[in-house]
Amino acid sequence: MSGDYLLPRIATSEDPLRLAVLISGGGSGLKALLRHQSNGRRNHVTSLVISDVESAGGLKHASDSSVEHLSIPLPGGMKGIERRLEHERRIMEALASHDIEMVVLSGYMRILTPSFVSNWKGRLVNIHPSLLPKFPGAHAQRDAIDSGAKETGCTVHFVDEGVDTGAIIQQKEVPILPGDTVETLTERIKREEHELYPKVLDDISSGRVSV
Repeated sequence: MSGDYLLPRIATSEDPLRLAVLISGGGSGLKALLRHQSNGRRNHVTSLVISDVESAGGLKHASDSSVEHLSIPLPGGMKGIERRLEHERRIMEALASHDIEMVVLSGYMRILTPSFVSNWKGRLVNIHPSLLPKFPGAHAQRDAIDSGAKETGCTVHFVDEGVDTGAIIQQKEVPILPGDTVETLTERIKREEHELYPKVLDDISSGRVSV
């Protein structure tokens, strides 16, 4: 792994790492994380949930768990990189005002700019529905089925300036079964994601992940 990742501090259950979770949709991964955090003493806590979609169903999971949550949609009246940078500036402002120490992407569908990544590299993680470096991008499940592969899985990785190219932290294999559709494979991968991601966050916040 590259040496330009700056990991977060080693936390304790008395002083847990403050996470912001970024979502775009239904937030099933967020729900699994919140359940994990409520089921024992953890070294991390979800302090803020941000969605780029005002109607994202996952915001209700935050509300149900009394976690502060915000919708920060793309700003109007702007285009291209200007619009992206202004959007990320608003997100950064929210992260700073909530003393966030680590950013967790969970079904967040926007590609972050190198400018944002450089501020959080080593404290910015994502989960992807394939065994990276195989099948990067937005259609990983479809690509895995179309390739004729017998297995795929999920990967928790640090985010770098590329797309799904950051340092891999941990992976879990999932078989591709005869007759699988994108939907059935996605559901099987999600079950593993919901187990893997919280446990990797346990490891990071406890200092068990090196770079």
